[in-house]
Amino acid sequence: MFEGFERVRVDTGGATINAVHGGTGPPVLLLHGFPQTSAMWHRVAPALAQRYTVVAADLRGYGDSSRPPAGDDHAGYSFRAMAADQVALMRALGHERFAVIGHDRGARVTHRMALDAPEAVTRLAVLDILPTLHVYTHVDRRLATAYYHWFFFIQPYDLPERLIAGDPTGYLHRLLGGWGGTLDAFAPEAVAEYERVFADPDARHAMLEDYRAGASIDLEHDRADAGRRVQAPLLAMWGTRGVVGTGPENPVAVWREHATDVRGVALDAGHFLVEERPEESLAGIERFLEEG
Repeated sequence: MFEGFERVRVDTGGATINAVHGGTGPPVLLLHGFPQTSAMWHRVAPALAQRYTVVAADLRGYGDSSRPPAGDDHAGYSFRAMAADQVALMRALGHERFAVIGHDRGARVTHRMALDAPEAVTRLAVLDILPTLHVYTHVDRRLATAYYHWFFFIQPYDLPERLIAGDPTGYLHRLLGGWGGTLDAFAPEAVAEYERVFADPDARHAMLEDYRAGASIDLEHDRADAGRRVQAPLLAMWGTRGVVGTGPENPVAVWREHATDVRGVALDAGHFLVEERPEESLAGIERFLEEG
């Protein structure tokens, strides 16, 4: 995967971030979600690199990035800390301003980055999410059933860690094959990469700390920013068979409460739309980037 890309590791001060980069043109940062790594972009990054300088990074705690302590308040895995990592990574690579495309947890990092570092983010795409604070304040039985892991993962250490350790590969497969998709949509080499990382207990713990932060300090940050709206152009893209796409709300309407310039694209896919529908995902991303 990522043939022709260069792999780097950058010390951001709070973590060491693993990334690949390649191509020429305006810089674009690609951020993955749970339970994946930067490998999720392997089907679209080479095509994007024909016109853009592409950086695909592992979030702290994920992939081959480092796994710093979370701290008692889980701030070590807050979206603010993760966003700061990625801004530092891009600056280390010579990119002061850049577009960001994020999926799942990476999209939540992208949203926080656009608020915390508006001078750096030229435009952003958030794939298959609604804002974190909106999700937590609009929980019903449907959402709690679909997003049960949000409430399982935030249980105190080490209950979820112990239970997942019983069959980590089996559980990973259930996650990847859920939320409107199937496991066979993923390339075998990508699944092998996700399995390699998920087999590491420290990696699994870091991922859980990400969710614990999401239900605590991240909500504090979001409430403190209530009323602020992202000023950069924002693309909301979602799968019509995923939780976002089958919900009662219009994702574009929700995002317009949090950003001033929003457009939306729906794909016939589940949650992992980039790997389920790589060509359609690429086309939507490229159209959005070309606007800039």
